[in-house]
Amino acid sequence: MAPESLPRLTATRYVVPLREGGTLPAVVEVEDGSLWVVKFRGAGQGARALIAEILVGELAREAGLPVPELAVIVVPEALGRLERDPEIQDLLKGSRGVNVGIRYLEGAFNFEPRAAGDLISSDLAARIVWFDAWVTNPDRTPRNPNLMIHDGRPWLIDHGAALYGHFNWPRMDATRTRAPFQHLERHVLLGRASDLDEADRALAARLTPHAVTRALDRIPDELLTDPLLQAEFESVRTHRARYREFLLDRLEAPRAFARAAEALRRAHRERRPTPLKARR
Repeated sequence: MAPESLPRLTATRYVVPLREGGTLPAVVEVEDGSLWVVKFRGAGQGARALIAEILVGELAREAGLPVPELAVIVVPEALGRLERDPEIQDLLKGSRGVNVGIRYLEGAFNFEPRAAGDLISSDLAARIVWFDAWVTNPDRTPRNPNLMIHDGRPWLIDHGAALYGHFNWPRMDATRTRAPFQHLERHVLLGRASDLDEADRALAARLTPHAVTRALDRIPDELLTDPLLQAEFESVRTHRARYREFLLDRLEAPRAFARAAEALRRAHRERRPTPLKARR
C-alpha cells in the first residue's frame, strides 16, 4: 500500500502577506479557489522549517490533536510577477516549486487565555504540553501561542521552529536526544494542564512506530533533497530514517522529557498566587 501523501495544489494568486512573523507567510489562492496560509521555502530557515511544519503538524494529527489541514503548495514561476513589493518578489522567486500550506481558517483569532481559556480543557492542555516537549517546540508562549480559535475550537499552528536538533544532527547523540526539553517553562498552557502522567500514557500509546512513519511519509521528497540539506544524508530514505530514530528514541520509556515536564507543571502550580477570594 502506497504511503498517504499531502494534497498538492498550485498557487494561482498571492492574496496578502501576513506580517506578524519574520518569515513573511501569506494568504494564497490555489487552483480550486480555496485559500491557504503558505510558508515559503525561500524564507527564514528554508526547507528545514518546512519539514518541521509538515512533520510536527502530521504527528499532532496522529496524536489526535487539532491541526488544520496541510498541503503541498507549488509556487509557479508566474506567481507574483506583478507584485510591487521587492521583498515579496524576491521571496517568491526563491520559493519556486514546493512550499507548505495550512488551510486558511476564515474568521479565526489568536488564542488569549483570559478570553478563550475555557475552550481548552485541562486534559487537552496536558496533551499539548506533552506533545510540545516531545517534539522540542519552543514556540507556544503567552506572547506567541500559535493557537487559533475557529468555530469555537482551538487549532495548533506554526511548528517550523520545532525539532531544533535537526539544525545540527551531528550533535544529537543519545544523551541529547533523550534529554528533557529546556524551553517549556514559558508554555502558554503549562498552568492550565492537568497531570501529564495520563497524557504520557495516552499519547505514547497512539504514537506508534507506524504512526511516526506515516507522518514522515507525508514530507515531499523535494524538501528532503533540498540543495542546502542534500550533503547531510546519502538519500531521502536515510534522511527520513534519522528523524524517525530521533522521535522514537525520545518516546522510549522512561521518557525524561515527560517526567521533567510534569515536575515543571507542579512547580508552576505551586508558584501561582492564591486568588483574593480564596484568601478570605
